[in-house]
Amino acid sequence: MNVIDLNSDLGESFGAWTMGNDSAVLRYVSSANVACGFHAGDPQVMLATARSAKAAGVAVGAHPGYPDLVGFGRRNLTVSPDEAYAFTLYQIGAMDAVCHSLGLALQHVKPHGALYNQAAKDPALARAIARAVRDIGGLILMGLAGSCMAAAAAEAGIPFAAEAFADRAYRADGTLLPRREPGAVIHDVNEAVNRVVRMATEGVVEAVDGSTISFRPHSICLHGDNAEAVEMAREIRKGLETSGVTIGPLKEILR
Repeated sequence: MNVIDLNSDLGESFGAWTMGNDSAVLRYVSSANVACGFHAGDPQVMLATARSAKAAGVAVGAHPGYPDLVGFGRRNLTVSPDEAYAFTLYQIGAMDAVCHSLGLALQHVKPHGALYNQAAKDPALARAIARAVRDIGGLILMGLAGSCMAAAAAEAGIPFAAEAFADRAYRADGTLLPRREPGAVIHDVNEAVNRVVRMATEGVVEAVDGSTISFRPHSICLHGDNAEAVEMAREIRKGLETSGVTIGPLKEILR
């Protein structure tokens, strides 16, 4: 049976500032990556988001990022592996405590934004993140399919979930086209649905140069801050199920 996880980056509101429509997106995904306060989110938002995910039957993951609220964690920072290990461990620990208070088991860790993209290409940074995930224990590391993150997870002895993106364009080398470049974010819902169905059933996606990238993702990300997030989540889920793909959380796929 073809099973895939649908995840979304949620809990990215902060104080009086609201981002995304988390409650609506939660109806269609199987895993939620909850911001941990460094790039977005705050303790109250973390707790409320985890509580909403529990009510929706959605698995919860930690979504650690660079300490960069102003830049929403999307600016590249230069940090040492020890520093990356420490702030990743700190954020996972906070999310783990929130889940524990609700009787939930934290499922996975997915780095955010620039931390995610830099770790996909930087083995030392990837290893630091993987060590933090390992040292908390019992968690899955989610990262870009075919990236340094997979090797770092294997070295750390932790399970790895390969991720692909419904609403992001790819370069020919399998990395994401930077957001500053035209066409980096896909807003056309039908295009996103067709891409995701091909990812799940054929294991391919078309890069911006027209070449074909081969991979077998365990999870597909739907960005919660995309203006079309709710419609896209609904139609992607429908398209996958119509194509015979079952939606399920990572803990079931990787067990």
